[in-house]
Amino acid sequence: MKKLITILASVIFTTSIAFAQDQDPKAKPILDDLSKATKAYKTIVSEYVFTIISKEKKQIEKQTGKVQVKGNKFKLDIPGNVIVCDGKTLWAHNKDAAEVTIKNFDATNEDQLNPSKIFTMYETGFKYKYEKEEKVGTATCHVITLFPSVKPEKKKFHTVKLYVDKTKKQMVKMVMLMKDGSTQTYEIKVFKANTELADSIFVFDTKPFKSDQITDERD
Repeated sequence: MKKLITILASVIFTTSIAFAQDQDPKAKPILDDLSKATKAYKTIVSEYVFTIISKEKKQIEKQTGKVQVKGNKFKLDIPGNVIVCDGKTLWAHNKDAAEVTIKNFDATNEDQLNPSKIFTMYETGFKYKYEKEEKVGTATCHVITLFPSVKPEKKKFHTVKLYVDKTKKQMVKMVMLMKDGSTQTYEIKVFKANTELADSIFVFDTKPFKSDQITDERD
């Protein structure tokens, strides 16, 4: 769980400084269309498979996950854990330990996990290059390579590859090449846009928990 959250955070939370120069002009309109389409969605429901392959090409870990996003609200389901945010408060439920941690949520804080940014994380803090077209399942995809351009020495990865469905203008896969030689892959198996999501989904009910099971770190 901690490893997956660290990886997600390292990708999602980049600098807010945009780099308009030194970019591949072939990649830019594809990313612009992807951003425009993604931002037009009122809600996103996505199910994915997360895989880690070692430097020696051996599978280390494989997990499934689900993320639901509505504006700045989100719910992330990972085996053994649920993270819920209503835009102001973040609840992290560790099912194995039967514990809940509560924190204030700040969308501008780069140290906090924010899955709502995962579909647009490429917009800032990266240089990008168009690579090729490639089939992912039945979809023909543009493959665009991203390179961190702000404090790259602090990132655990050196390259990110985005696979963008040419027709649907949706991200279907993301591959991260890590500095330790391993590879992290997110394959999006289900992507639903504009599904009706009640606000109650993004509020965690702590009533079933005892006081000693809850750690409240809010100011």
